[in-house]
Amino acid sequence: MKKILDLITAEMKAAFAVCGYDEAYAKVTLSNRPDLCEYQCNGAMAAAKAYKKKPFDIASEVVEKLSGSHIFAAVNAVMPGFINLKLGADYLAEYLNGMADGEQCGCEKTGNPITIIVDYGGANVAKPLHVGHLRSAIIGESIKRMGRFLGHRVTGDVHLGDWGLQMGLIIEELKDRKPDLAYFDESYEGEYPEEAPFTISELEEIYPAASSKAKADEAFSVRAHEATLKLQNGYRPYRAVWQHIIKVSVADLKKNYENLNISFDLWKGESDAEAYIPGLIQELEDKGLAYESQGALVVDISEESDSKELPPCIVRKSDGAALYSTSDLGTIIEREKDLKPDWYIYITDKRQELHFIQVFRVAKKAGIVPQDKKMSHLCFGTMNGKDGKPFKTREGGVMRLETLISDISQAAYEKIMENRTVSEDEARATSRIVGMAALKYGDLSNQASKDYVFDMDRFVSFEGNTGPYILYTIVRIKSILAKYQSLEDKDQEKEQILSAASDAEKDLMLQLSRYNEIMETSFAELAPHKICQYIYELANAFNRFYHDTKIITEQDKKQRASWIRLISLVKDVLNCCIHVLGIEAPERM
Repeated sequence: MKKILDLITAEMKAAFAVCGYDEAYAKVTLSNRPDLCEYQCNGAMAAAKAYKKKPFDIASEVVEKLSGSHIFAAVNAVMPGFINLKLGADYLAEYLNGMADGEQCGCEKTGNPITIIVDYGGANVAKPLHVGHLRSAIIGESIKRMGRFLGHRVTGDVHLGDWGLQMGLIIEELKDRKPDLAYFDESYEGEYPEEAPFTISELEEIYPAASSKAKADEAFSVRAHEATLKLQNGYRPYRAVWQHIIKVSVADLKKNYENLNISFDLWKGESDAEAYIPGLIQELEDKGLAYESQGALVVDISEESDSKELPPCIVRKSDGAALYSTSDLGTIIEREKDLKPDWYIYITDKRQELHFIQVFRVAKKAGIVPQDKKMSHLCFGTMNGKDGKPFKTREGGVMRLETLISDISQAAYEKIMENRTVSEDEARATSRIVGMAALKYGDLSNQASKDYVFDMDRFVSFEGNTGPYILYTIVRIKSILAKYQSLEDKDQEKEQILSAASDAEKDLMLQLSRYNEIMETSFAELAPHKICQYIYELANAFNRFYHDTKIITEQDKKQRASWIRLISLVKDVLNCCIHVLGIEAPERM
């Protein structure tokens, strides 16, 4: 169904047009003075200059034309030329009944679906997930879900770090530890074992040990670089070891992402781009875009509109090795071949901002994608501890993601047990759901580009702008609906939502009516924090209404049934919103 703001704007446009003014001036916005009105139009202020009239006179003319509108309860012209609007209670109830009857609570899927690739996660093989991977995974999953909810064809790709020096380091460390393995016998020509010569735990210990050794041992570092080149050139024994690393790592990563309720459609890696890189380099040279600079091959990306000088994009190092930029360009070539996305969305930390400016510009200069291809980099800030520094363990190390999940689930369990409304077993099961909500909402409620402080005590609180508060509101509504279903005198058929009987009820209805606009705007702007802000305001509006209204004990059956349908809609809207955030609600808390 149409957004309520569009319906209000259409009514305003008609009034401006009848009065002889351009419809472009009829823009309606949510009021910034809710104590005075619910919506406002400031178009008369801008129109005054064009039509050489006083803004108040223009506003008064438009208000007069709107006087008989069924949409508004009150329309007023206010000096020097504002138009203040209040929606009619009957019209608002009619709109909410349409939401209650519609699929996805009236948030229709787009009539023009596009193909979107969301590149997020960015995990590295052979390394455990840690808190540094959290934001990309949580934000990316929400963006993917938002796009699908609106009907777009969205593919999520984890884009693994599975190619480069880390592979050479692991291979050489494994060679030092287990020199008798067939992979290190140059005379061996048979088939290599299907089972990996290491577990995930061993693999996760091998890489940091090899990395440290390379810093202290120059000879080992040289060997690791040589092993990396041999791997990349297709050396069979090292390719076999590499396949083991991928298989063991991906199995573990899938399990850990699953614990976050996050999934990917593609498990592609940097290695998948390798086949496209020679052709890419050749094409950049043939088109005269790439040139040598200090031994490296680079492409200029600067444009006249740049406010500061941007360095060229290096596509091949002086030793002939490819870089992240080359890998990402190769991946775009592959995606154009396989998916032909209309929109590329990359989600990484803000340190990679320049990298993606370079990659996007080279992709367009080289004709890999058309000039008008939509390519977005959503760069996020840092998750910090209470000391304002990047979040660490008490010992000062990087915290593993599974440890963080365990800690926040335990904190949620303790919070649930304070109320003692559920059994210990149920509290344990519920704490996982609540803990995930606390973790994800705590992250997503912040604008992605900004740093934020991870405060577990605040995040697991059942009060304030937190995930548990949103879940508690949903559970409270479920409890009321269950009580209503147990009544002998309940209505057998759903009643319509009636006009608001109080200010608190109208406020709740106004919040509900903004839902599909919020969903569309949040995705268009890649801003899940706007959905968080919306559901917090909606939950607050519901709780004010709940405290002011005796729903179950209401004697007027028609009124009571109307309220039941209204709060059912609140529950459904909240559920739709938390679903796209990757959060689920328990039955009880």
